[in-house]
Amino acid sequence: MCNACLIENVKSSMLSRRALFTGAAAVTAASVASGLISARPALAQATGKVVDLTHTYDSDFPTFDGKPGILFDVDKTFAADGYNLFKLTIFEHTGTHIDTPLHFSDGGTSVDALPVENLVCPLCIIDITAKAADDANATVEAEDIEAWISANGEIPAGACVAMHSGWAAKVGDTTFRGTADGALAFPGFGKSATDLLMETGAASIGVDTMSLDPGNSADFAVHYSWLPSGRFGIEGLANLDQLPATGATVFIGAPKHRGGTGGPARVMAML
Repeated sequence: MCNACLIENVKSSMLSRRALFTGAAAVTAASVASGLISARPALAQATGKVVDLTHTYDSDFPTFDGKPGILFDVDKTFAADGYNLFKLTIFEHTGTHIDTPLHFSDGGTSVDALPVENLVCPLCIIDITAKAADDANATVEAEDIEAWISANGEIPAGACVAMHSGWAAKVGDTTFRGTADGALAFPGFGKSATDLLMETGAASIGVDTMSLDPGNSADFAVHYSWLPSGRFGIEGLANLDQLPATGATVFIGAPKHRGGTGGPARVMAML
């Protein structure tokens, strides 16, 4: 066979394979899209807008106990080693992060064992900014959940229900953590709200503050009831003001270290 003929045969074969793979990819994409549409209608309605709900954090980011939540040590530098590398010391509950059932129970679900279907879910946002403007320790209560349902419809099973108090705007200011005299003060969920949310089938709750419970909580009633029930929470959410009360799908990038009680997470919402 001549070289020219051989080249033409190879070209023809390559084009045929390319057409085959292109067709197969189109079929696969259509099948995946069809599956997503049927499984999660919220995704089918997406406009393509993505909102980052995660704070950038460093050792100055406010923490519950006031200690740095992450420490950076230079291990390699580009000048000396040809690449850059940090050694990180991270406390699980710092920045935008997850609280798992194990965090407040003996033998509860750890972060690596969270059901993945609960990490991509409808997002419902409860706005208590007006309440929080008058009371630093304001809480989401059952009546707030009921008002949301009256305005927006039922809370979907498996949903993440997030509190928007406006507190994310305070990051970088001492008032994010508390009062001038050092007392913790920030909004959170009340137990009446989370008890009701358990009945709706919600799988997680989120807050734009440092804790699921308000800053002045003495008993951590929400932590000790919501988490041991097998559900999880997200603390330190950002940019909830950029989203509507309903209609977004949240993607919760949970860490997966074995036996973890939680950890920093990359959380995004898509509209």
